[in-house]
Amino acid sequence: MKILAITQARTGSSRLPNKVLKTIDNESLLEIQINRIRTSKMISNIIVATTIKVEDELIELEARRLGVDSYRGSENDVLDRFYQAAKLIKPDYVVRLTSDCPLIDGHLIDEVIEMALKERVDYCSNTLVETFPDGQDIEVFTFDTLEKAWFEAKLKSEREHVTPFIKNNSTFHKKQIFKAINFYSEYADYKDVRMTVDEPEDFLVISKMIDKFGKEESWNVYAKYYVENEGVGGLNSGIIRNEGYIKSIKEDL
Repeated sequence: MKILAITQARTGSSRLPNKVLKTIDNESLLEIQINRIRTSKMISNIIVATTIKVEDELIELEARRLGVDSYRGSENDVLDRFYQAAKLIKPDYVVRLTSDCPLIDGHLIDEVIEMALKERVDYCSNTLVETFPDGQDIEVFTFDTLEKAWFEAKLKSEREHVTPFIKNNSTFHKKQIFKAINFYSEYADYKDVRMTVDEPEDFLVISKMIDKFGKEESWNVYAKYYVENEGVGGLNSGIIRNEGYIKSIKEDL
C-alpha cells in the first residue's frame, strides 16, 4: 500500500511573504511540518509541491536539505500540480496537506487514513464538517479520485484548491461520483482555533505555542492552550478561515 503525502508550498504570499521559510528556533516552518509528518506510521513518501516561479527554487532547495522529494508545477492550477506530483509515484492514496500548517499532527493524519481505508471511500477528511482547528486540515483520497478530478474539474476554484470538485460531487453532498466521509473530532469543538500561518499574527501564535510546548506535542494540547489563553487566541481570532477559497468562488461567477 503506497500512501503519498503532498504538501503544497510557495514563497509568494501577499499577506506574509516567504512564510514557510520563516524560522522558529532555527527551523523553518516547512521543516517543522515535515518532521511532524514523518511521525506518521502510514505515509510511504512525502513530496513538497511548489511552483515553477524562480523564487520558489528556495522551496525546492529547502526540501532537498530536508531529504524529501519536490515537484515544481503551476502556480495557479494547484490541482494540476498535485496530480503531476502524484503521478510520479502513482500511489494508492494521496494525503493533501498545506505547508502553512506547521503543527500538523502525524497521529491525526494516520487516524484519517485509517478511516479512509476502513470505510473504503474515495475521499475522507476532517474538513467536510469543521470541528478541528484551522491548521489541522487533512484530506485523504485515492489516486484514481485525484485523476478523475484532474480530467473533469473546470472552475477556477476547483483548480486552485485541488479538492472542491471532489467534495462537491461526493455522497456527502448528495452526489454520486465520489464516496466521501468526514472524520470528526472526539474532543471539544475546536473549529475556531487558528493554527495556520497566513498573517504575521498567526506566526506569533505558532511561536508562542512552540515556546510553551516545543515542536512535538499533539494537536489538542496546542488547541487547548489557544482556547484557555486569551493572550494567544486573541491574537489571530479575527482572521477569516478559508479566505482564499472564498475569494476563488466569487471569481467563478
